Amino acid sequence: MKRILFATALIGASALIQAAEFKLSSPDIKAGGMMDKKFEFNGFGCTGENKSPALQWSGAPAGTKSFAVTVYDPDAPTGSGWWHWSVINLPADVSELKPDAGLVGGANLPKGASQVRIDYGVAAWGGTCPPQGDKPHRYIFTVHALKTEKLEIPADATAALAGYMINGNSLAKASFTANYGRPKAQ
Repeated sequence: MKRILFATALIGASALIQAAEFKLSSPDIKAGGMMDKKFEFNGFGCTGENKSPALQWSGAPAGTKSFAVTVYDPDAPTGSGWWHWSVINLPADVSELKPDAGLVGGANLPKGASQVRIDYGVAAWGGTCPPQGDKPHRYIFTVHALKTEKLEIPADATAALAGYMINGNSLAKASFTANYGRPKAQ
């Protein structure tokens, strides 16, 4: 019994070390910092450029067959947060998303990848747009290493369904959080 417990502990420790090596970063956004206005949505009273940031990841665990990327605002005043981006079926040999990869239609995505409909109702990047005067919202950027090559998700699926499928097939994830706020209207 002690050998089984010891082996289980070693496997668990190995998985933690491997997960600790999995990193996500952005040359456009500093983790913990404030996001630029160019990433703000253009609509619903927001006047940004609605550009998606470049993202880069490394150290994915062995057995990774694809990736998914999500961006989520837990501070949105909806009772359930707000999904700003959901990209699935990124091939295992991909380790970045270029700036503005989140265009409607996915023209700037790596081959094979697709976007899932987000809370703005489109399958694309939907920029930051917190209510004016709110304290800055947190935006959680996450890359998920998946154990499957492809998630079979309907084209009209919600971000919540995509999240369910992503989490159900996740080997590991890496995240960073950035912030964005809009001053109170004068």
